[in-house]
Amino acid sequence: MIFDKIKIIIPVLNEEKSILKVINSLPEKYRKNVIVVDNGSTDGTIELLKKNNIDFILENKKGYGSACFKGIEFLKKEYPDTEIVVFLDGDYSDYPEEIEDIVNPIIYEDYDFVIGVRKNKNALTIQQRFGNYLATKLIKIFYNYSYQDLGPFRAIKFKKLLELNMKDRDFGWTVEMQIKAVKNNLKIKEVPVSYRKRIGKSKISGTIKGTLSAGYKIIFVIFRLLYKNEGRRWKVEG
Repeated sequence: MIFDKIKIIIPVLNEEKSILKVINSLPEKYRKNVIVVDNGSTDGTIELLKKNNIDFILENKKGYGSACFKGIEFLKKEYPDTEIVVFLDGDYSDYPEEIEDIVNPIIYEDYDFVIGVRKNKNALTIQQRFGNYLATKLIKIFYNYSYQDLGPFRAIKFKKLLELNMKDRDFGWTVEMQIKAVKNNLKIKEVPVSYRKRIGKSKISGTIKGTLSAGYKIIFVIFRLLYKNEGRRWKVEG
């Protein structure tokens, strides 16, 4: 059954107030497919996961991309027959119950990559709105593809993801995926999704340092990939 081959990677860092809401908001048939990747939480996140018998893996090297990469490596080893990977933030800003809006275009319309476009722009910080605007404009200029958002709620065929040979380990993960999807001629679709203010303070847009670092990295990745012809490295077993 296709639903057994859909895995959901949820990177977390100090999300004890939100992670159960995220998992419990998923349709029940998807909850057993969650891969929580803890990125060095210092609050009660890990204890909460243990208490509720939720499996998780650890990635102590800081960075959103590092956590996502760890989840992918886990899937390669433990679930090599995975067909679709969903990325979902652990801060409860997305609406996990809308997951089928993300995966159905892949299942039924044979899209390779689906991105959730956040409808409620008021829930984004000014820094996020400006960053999205600038990044999508630069992608249009340099890669001739019009994205609407860098939304973190997204799904991609596992084999296609491995072929992208993702490199970034922090703030550039999402934009790298979108640019490489264009460069690799993936069949891409954007779908509207709901969005709300996250629970807790953002580790990126919630601080000046985080905002500047994220902005710099996103722009750096956009220009780096203009001159990089990165080959394929990851392989799917079997």
